[in-house]
Amino acid sequence: MNSPTSRPPQKLRKQYANTAYPLVVLKFEDGHEIKVYQNTGKVFDVWAGETVKIMAMYDPTSKDWELVEAKKADSFEDAAD
Repeated sequence: MNSPTSRPPQKLRKQYANTAYPLVVLKFEDGHEIKVYQNTGKVFDVWAGETVKIMAMYDPTSKDWELVEAKKADSFEDAAD
């Protein structure tokens, strides 16, 4: 059981660079999404321990997404300050 003094999850500042796919969407557990176009990157906040799905779209005229990877927040690179 959680005690009232337990700490909430820590928010982390991470980054992701897309060098391989025309478009990638990072899908977070709370439902929000971040688009990352090829040869660009994004900095984002994520909760420690959260799983982020990396979905790739090869054809922008299609609605088909392919799961590339599911990564834990801690495995993304720290954002450069």
